[in-house]
Amino acid sequence: MTNLKEGYNKKMAGATKRFCQCLKLNPETLEQYKYWHDSRNIWKEIPEGIRRAGILDMEIYLINDIAFMVLETPMSFDWDDAFGKLATYERQAEWEEFVAKFQITEKGQRSEEKWQLIERIFSLTEALNE
Repeated sequence: MTNLKEGYNKKMAGATKRFCQCLKLNPETLEQYKYWHDSRNIWKEIPEGIRRAGILDMEIYLINDIAFMVLETPMSFDWDDAFGKLATYERQAEWEEFVAKFQITEKGQRSEEKWQLIERIFSLTEALNE
């Protein structure tokens, strides 16, 4: 098991946009959700499509039955355009249908409809005027 107090290594990629989202999961299927999101088990087309849509990095964190996603994108990233493209990529619709059984969402929702964008209310960099 990972020691959460050691943190996760992250290389800074220069100027990027960050988006944060959350989603409620079915508590009874958390282990399955974690299994299918492990880099050894996820369908290879899914991370390839995410990158092709213009997302530089994506991380998902869990606390209890809440999934928290962080997206890093280029400054030129257009949310609607990128997720419109992503929805058309190979196996994406199939993946969304597959993982829906682990999520508490409405039937047939696409990724950007299920995940709720989260408002940032504090930035250390901005508070220190850096």
